[in-house]
Amino acid sequence: MHTSTPRTRRAVVLGAVIAMIAALLAACGNSNPRDLVESIKDGHVILGTKYDQPGMGLQEPDGDVVGFDPAVSEFVVNNIADRLGVDHPEITWRETPSAQRETLIGNGEVDMIAATYSINEARSKKVAFAGPYLVTYQGLLVRKDDTTLTSLLDLNKGKKLCSVSGSTSAQNVKGQLPGVQLQEYDSYSACVEALRRGKVDALTTDETILAGYANRYPGEFRLVSMTYPKDACVKGKLKKKGQPFSTERYGIGMAKDYPEAVDQVNQALEAMLAVPPGATESTWSTDLRDALGNDIVNEWVARADAPDSGYKLLPTVGDLDFLTAPATTCEGDS
Repeated sequence: MHTSTPRTRRAVVLGAVIAMIAALLAACGNSNPRDLVESIKDGHVILGTKYDQPGMGLQEPDGDVVGFDPAVSEFVVNNIADRLGVDHPEITWRETPSAQRETLIGNGEVDMIAATYSINEARSKKVAFAGPYLVTYQGLLVRKDDTTLTSLLDLNKGKKLCSVSGSTSAQNVKGQLPGVQLQEYDSYSACVEALRRGKVDALTTDETILAGYANRYPGEFRLVSMTYPKDACVKGKLKKKGQPFSTERYGIGMAKDYPEAVDQVNQALEAMLAVPPGATESTWSTDLRDALGNDIVNEWVARADAPDSGYKLLPTVGDLDFLTAPATTCEGDS
């Protein structure tokens, strides 16, 4: 009877460990970007979204992923499947933190990402965007009983403003309101708790994210629009009175390798925005109301419909001209 030696056993174990590491590296490091259309045909898609943003993308204790972004994603893949004449695909959700989105797309770990993913010039060099599917603006979340914060100027009155470290909103505040007392936290949920406890006076980020928290804690908060109270010159660019502080357009990010997938997603988004025959609202509108609440959406609709409003709500799918549109310079600038 053959008895293995300690050296032999060590060699076998080492070989098994090496094989396992090699398999993991192959699975994680050698993947090509995924083609959404082919994944739908194959019957399984991996969709990226946020897991920690109430109203927009949230994983519930039972594992379900809910919110407006997941609703948009599900409509898109099912609409494409219907037009291709195949079954609705099985969906695997993948959490996609902001800092990892381009990497996850490039490594082939997701088919597409809808995760409060603002379309901008830097990101569009790395990934392809379908959409936009939602237009939103930077705003303020304040305690409902705090009547001292009603406009952008009130932030300069010794108020403590919270945002997330490294976020676009924090960078906007630093660049345009350098005198504001900005406190940066690791997450929006931490900012919300600080606001509830009176440690800060306001939270700033996209209004969609703020609306999700306001809807989660009914009666505790209200939203304040951030508009310029007068004409201002900011870094050589003219900001007109009443102009929103920051405009964000959410898109669906995918690999640049598959332009057909972008076209298919845009067609699906147009279908979601269209009002079906006999209906009073689009699927897009009803899903947004379900996610963020009727009162807030009604306020946004009224604001967009107001005369000479600088705000809009409905996006123009496929129109990315804003990425290259020249900004209005201040008088005297070239």
